[in-house]
Amino acid sequence: MTADADKPPFLPFALPEIGDEEIAEVVDTLKSGWVTTGPKTARFEREFSAFLGDAGLHSIAVNSATAGLHLALEALGIGPGDEVITTTHTFTATAEVVRYLGADVVLVDVDPATLNIDPRAVEAAITPRTKAVMPVHFGGLAADMPAILDIARRHGLKVVEDAAHALPTTVGGQLVGTLGSDATVFSFYANKTMTTGEGGMLVTRDEALAKRAKTMRLHGMSRDAFDRFTATVPSWYYEIVAPGFKYNLTDIAASLGLHQLQKARRFQQRRAEIAALYHAGLAGLPLRLPADAPAGDEHAWHLYTVRLADETRVSRDQAVEALFEAGIGCSVHYIPLHQQPYWRERYGLRPEHFPHSQKAYERLFSLPIYTRMTDADVQRVVAVLRRLLG
Repeated sequence: MTADADKPPFLPFALPEIGDEEIAEVVDTLKSGWVTTGPKTARFEREFSAFLGDAGLHSIAVNSATAGLHLALEALGIGPGDEVITTTHTFTATAEVVRYLGADVVLVDVDPATLNIDPRAVEAAITPRTKAVMPVHFGGLAADMPAILDIARRHGLKVVEDAAHALPTTVGGQLVGTLGSDATVFSFYANKTMTTGEGGMLVTRDEALAKRAKTMRLHGMSRDAFDRFTATVPSWYYEIVAPGFKYNLTDIAASLGLHQLQKARRFQQRRAEIAALYHAGLAGLPLRLPADAPAGDEHAWHLYTVRLADETRVSRDQAVEALFEAGIGCSVHYIPLHQQPYWRERYGLRPEHFPHSQKAYERLFSLPIYTRMTDADVQRVVAVLRRLLG
């Protein structure tokens, strides 16, 4: 027997949980002949609004959260000369949609405890050109939305929540997606808390925003393909009212979403159990563990991100390498935008402008957390870190 044969199997950083229900629904869709945006996408949108529990919500399915953010900002009229404030500690999609529209991004630092956008930094960054704020619920922990919404109200700003990590996350007992923002956008990418492979959902109470987003989602057409191709009277006529995009979700993807949504609360409970196992197993090590949700609220636990303590002699890169050598996948969330060449050079950004994000980046890495992990998988990760840092 070789040495490699003695090694435990590689534990990936993330894996989706796809059951027989999802597979059967996809097969049913394929057999139906309607594989692009159609009846199952419409049903997914209705059931998503029902999941959030707010009859006043419009849910608009799109092919990515990036598309949803772009549609939301476009519908709000963001354009050249405008500024949108967001966090440096995020994936580039949050910021790049602002540039799609010719507006400028203003990046600000994070709260060092939560790694969520710092409301004080938001307020300090407001100028006469500021039109909107885009908070990101980092890792599945809600940003300080009461403070952000208050700032927006006082300064007349729009709020679009990047909730790619945050289903189901609550703030003051309310689900993200039902707060007082203008729009909220969720992600259903392969590693998120529920998945359609690729996909997302734009949620809003604003009827005009919803109507514009639905139009722009499919080439700026006055009627979408589902309406035109299922009508019982001649319905070939349509009008292009704006130069729109190709951002619609397919029924194949929606078929996955219908059943993933039914499992979303169970998925969150299992992720919370894994987080609790990590909390207990990593206690006492020179690590800063991720902040939990306040009492009475829910953390979606999309990510479990740890930070090495200042006194630790092991570097972040050494810790990541040790985990990979032990057959454990991990990642870094995120390389902050101020470190990325495009954003750094366009806006003249330096690490000292973002001390909390910069320090976190130098010390942090994300451990595997997904519903298919067993308790033994979690203990395996813990054991490697205890050997490395204990």
